[in-house]
Amino acid sequence: MGIPKKYKAPFIENQLYHVYNRTNNKELLFINDDDRIIFLKKFEQYTAPFLDYFAWNLLQNHFHFYTGVKSFEEIKDYLDSVDAKKMCLTEKRFLNLETTIHCLIDNIFKRFFISYTIYFNEKYNRKGNLFHRPFKHVVTDKESQFTQTIIYINANAVKHRLVNDINEYKWSSYHNIISDKPTILLKQKILDWFGGKHHFIQLHNEQINYCYSCVTGIDDD
Repeated sequence: MGIPKKYKAPFIENQLYHVYNRTNNKELLFINDDDRIIFLKKFEQYTAPFLDYFAWNLLQNHFHFYTGVKSFEEIKDYLDSVDAKKMCLTEKRFLNLETTIHCLIDNIFKRFFISYTIYFNEKYNRKGNLFHRPFKHVVTDKESQFTQTIIYINANAVKHRLVNDINEYKWSSYHNIISDKPTILLKQKILDWFGGKHHFIQLHNEQINYCYSCVTGIDDD
């Protein structure tokens, strides 16, 4: 039996998605921090030209990303600048208007999963697919969901009782937003939405329980 359609929302330009996935059989996704660093670097490598980033969290056996698909024009302009020899077949087909943005983004995620699996398997003498299939991507099309999804993802380690306080878990985008260090996240847009850094922190502390206890339109992991 396949998963419900809501978990496989089509990727559309300028739309926001809560993307998440877990490992098969609850295996560990990361053995150490080096794996987490490689995971994030590979994610950026494969997806940055096509997606905007708003939140992320890396847990023991699963991950969360909150992303927005860039516009058709942005994606096309990027691919026009890439040497055709370095493109995959789906990217070439997209440029030739032979496939959709959905197929392009879906393929990019699959290539990312394969790349990390190859790295993980070679490093730990493991064989086979690491990730559960298919991965989930849920559209968030209401303004209220933007706030809720960011808090939900940033505080996911609290939900899973890995820590008691959001500040205690370093592998989430929460720290990217409250830090002064550069980040690939659309930090200013996020802070403007929350009304500044102070309100960003305040709302996270006030609404963590709300985001995990009420019907917010955010699907569980």
